[in-house]
Amino acid sequence: MTATPHDVWLPFPAEEVPGLPGSFRYRRWDGEDAFPADPADCVFYVTPYMKSSEVTVRPLAAMPAVRVVQTLTAGIDHVMGGLGELRPGVRLCNAAGVHTASTAELALTLTLASLRGIPGMVRGQDREEWRSGFYDALADRTVLIIGYGSIGSAIEDRLVPFECERVLRVARTARTTARGPVHALSELPALLPQADVVILVTPLTEATRGLVDAGFLSRMKDGALLVNVARGPVVDTESLLAEVESGRLRAALDVTDPEPLPAGHPLWHAPNVLITPHVGGSSSAFEPRAKRLLARQLTRFAAGEPLEHVVHVTE
Repeated sequence: MTATPHDVWLPFPAEEVPGLPGSFRYRRWDGEDAFPADPADCVFYVTPYMKSSEVTVRPLAAMPAVRVVQTLTAGIDHVMGGLGELRPGVRLCNAAGVHTASTAELALTLTLASLRGIPGMVRGQDREEWRSGFYDALADRTVLIIGYGSIGSAIEDRLVPFECERVLRVARTARTTARGPVHALSELPALLPQADVVILVTPLTEATRGLVDAGFLSRMKDGALLVNVARGPVVDTESLLAEVESGRLRAALDVTDPEPLPAGHPLWHAPNVLITPHVGGSSSAFEPRAKRLLARQLTRFAAGEPLEHVVHVTE
């Protein structure tokens, strides 16, 4: 009789992940060309981090026994295309919470740097230019957060000390929180003209792809700042370029469409645009939090307990 497969594929060496249960064989795979073992024996697949969709989904077609696919990202769009290869009942879990603090920090960093003119001052330092003057503050401003989940809430946590006039919150559906109302996406046309800063942290879905189009941008007030720490395709790049090149709007982007942004793309040199290379989650906070999540998930899996952060089950 063939033994029941019980391999777990991890992007970290198992000995570097404290608290893993001893009931599995651990195989390290972080997207290399060669697989570490027969994918057919894998029951729990932890996807590589910061690898392309093609790399991430490559083993799935050869994993008939897999029961859990665990990403190390909050977004799951990069793996959805490979789930059709799997049998029914496979659970897809995301890494909600792992990137919350780091992404919220970057959202605030991009906002403050853009408002206070830091990119221009850095260029001025390179040229030994003293660029004094008046710059925008975050104090007394209205901030609109689109995608009010755990990261959106953490962004608001970090906005509190900066004395914003108001924080407006938007999610897929309306609800009430201890801080105040969360508005539905359908209310955006009325909310956008009120915001000095619009922060995007929504997942990429069919409902949010191209959400920030010409109509959305036209409703933003003159001089407003768009901050995107969500996914590049949430924003229509051509429409954004038209607005920033006219000087009417500003943008701070951790994600772009296309991504990586190719050399020669007009976004690189568009006025009043600050770009970071999709580093919202890739900070020193990532690895210890990711390892704690994996230890919890695999302990639950070994004990037959419900997993955290199940966002999809194959049919």
